[in-house]
Amino acid sequence: MPRACLFFLGLLVATLLPLSVRAADRTEQRNTFRAALAAATRPPEGAWKRYAAELDASYPLYPYIELAALREKPQRLRREDVERFLARWPDTLPARDLRETWLRELARREDWATFRAFDQGSKDTGLRCDALHARLAGGDTIAFEADFSGIWNGDRALPESCDAAIAALRASGTLDDARVWERIERAAAAGRADAVAQAAALLSGAARTDADRVTAALRDPVATFAKAKNWPDTARARDALAFGLARHARRNSGAAETAWADLEPRFQWSEAQKNRILHAIALYRATSYAPDATARLDALPASADDDATREWRVRTALVARDFPRALAALDRLSDTQKADPQWQYLRGRVLMKLDRDAEARAAFEQAAREATFSGFLAADWIDRPYSICPDTLAADAAAEAALAAQPDLVRAFEFRALSMHAEARREWNFAMEKLDPRMRRLAADHAYRQGWYDRAVFALSADPETRRVYEQRFPLGMEKQVRREAKAAGIDPAWAYAIIRAESAWMTDARSHANAYGLMQLLPSTARQVAKAAKLRYGNANDLLDPALNIQLGTRHLAEMAAVFDGSPWLASAAYNAGAGAVRRWRDARGSLEPDFFIETIPYKETREYVARVLAFSVIYDWRMNERPLPLSSRMPRIGQPWRAPPPDAPRKPVVCAAPAADAAS
Repeated sequence: MPRACLFFLGLLVATLLPLSVRAADRTEQRNTFRAALAAATRPPEGAWKRYAAELDASYPLYPYIELAALREKPQRLRREDVERFLARWPDTLPARDLRETWLRELARREDWATFRAFDQGSKDTGLRCDALHARLAGGDTIAFEADFSGIWNGDRALPESCDAAIAALRASGTLDDARVWERIERAAAAGRADAVAQAAALLSGAARTDADRVTAALRDPVATFAKAKNWPDTARARDALAFGLARHARRNSGAAETAWADLEPRFQWSEAQKNRILHAIALYRATSYAPDATARLDALPASADDDATREWRVRTALVARDFPRALAALDRLSDTQKADPQWQYLRGRVLMKLDRDAEARAAFEQAAREATFSGFLAADWIDRPYSICPDTLAADAAAEAALAAQPDLVRAFEFRALSMHAEARREWNFAMEKLDPRMRRLAADHAYRQGWYDRAVFALSADPETRRVYEQRFPLGMEKQVRREAKAAGIDPAWAYAIIRAESAWMTDARSHANAYGLMQLLPSTARQVAKAAKLRYGNANDLLDPALNIQLGTRHLAEMAAVFDGSPWLASAAYNAGAGAVRRWRDARGSLEPDFFIETIPYKETREYVARVLAFSVIYDWRMNERPLPLSSRMPRIGQPWRAPPPDAPRKPVVCAAPAADAAS
């Protein structure tokens, strides 16, 4: 081997060896941290110290070990232990966590003097109320507006720690019955029976009876309506029934309509009460496309109308193919609604149906300026390029270096390296609280560069100044994997990417209230069926937190949904969100509608917006991957028309930056 080659080989080994040693050290430190953290929460007490002694004191997650030990038995916490920890780790999330644990323990002990010495303010409602209790115990007075209105003026039930403040304010007369009723009405309008019941307990006599009727009307409207035949005709009694009927209409508009027919002649309703009932019945008759939906909406008094009922006038007219009425309904929209590309586009479509092509084109021109579902469709109708105006984040090497060394972010990234995702996000959010908007954007970009895509997606999508930063907001993560699995499943990779982005925003450990897991939000039962059919490995729900397996199973499930609906990406997207059964029902009822009208008339708001979002995301990902995306309209075959992915030489849309554009979704 030539001497020069030997020299450079030696240099390469000398360069790489320290990196490998450091990597081994880091792995060893992480394993030691895991062992110490586990030991801190189990017997024998103090065993964690042996592991902690093996850790480098500069290891970023070091304070979490002692935190775990101290929080394990809060009833045994001592002031000196807390003070020592807070002094060692000031202005850190572990310090805040221990402080709040200590404050809750002090409140339990009713050691209010020490509580006040340690309290630095908290966003936690329970601790905020404990702080008021501490002030009262110290002989201070509290004022409703200055100290409690921010807690009281919500619609959710309050923790028990608020009882002392409520009792003091009731005794002083500043939290009077009028304010209690305001809270009851807010909670009742939101359908929160528990919060109503809690507030009702503050009242007495006839007022308590009236408030309990509101609770009953929300919890068991049918039984309450039967009892109401013997109620006195008072304003509070009618309020209870109005709240109950409005809530009942959401669940069963037909039953609410029947109950209203029985109750209406028995009471002298105020305009506001009647409007609440009529609005709810009309709205939910419309969302179920009941035969009397149009008549109910048309009969609403102007004072009972709002944006929701105005939108549903449009939808019921589209379902009936009554385009003159649809145009009249579009004309009744609020100014804010009329400025939305969604309604500008639908106005153009309705005008086309009425052969008013010049006006339709003007509406499409307006909508096509936006990089949204409606904007892309509008551009297709007038054969215009898509208006996507990508922006970039200004580089700042010094600021980025500072961010990379910022202790909170270092801890966040270390938790992520350990796959402790919830803890990583908590540290990230704690760090974001300390940064100004510009530094938050740079931090989001740093997260993106490190492959922590969900932090970039959430941070930049929430910032009006960065909604056109498409690279970071629509990451091409795991690209080889997504392309390979999409090809194996026979689906478009841009569509698979759009589903990932819409379902989880790239949170690998995402878990929904419906118990769906991972990037593509699969139910364990669905994953098991797909894995069995495709002969893929699958053990239990936790396996779905593996991004590679999740994509493998998710793309195949998406392909299964497409197969059920003639290959149609948009119908399959609806089924992926709402289930194939719901989509079949909608198809059977309104399957002759054109795809854009069908999507707009999907009864579930979540699914309606989901389908539009996925289709828009598909265009953006297609553009990111191929520069010229397929037309959105090419992904939207009519119901019953078999669909196959366009061939490689299919026409594609040019993309220009015609005007400042909104992004596909926030």
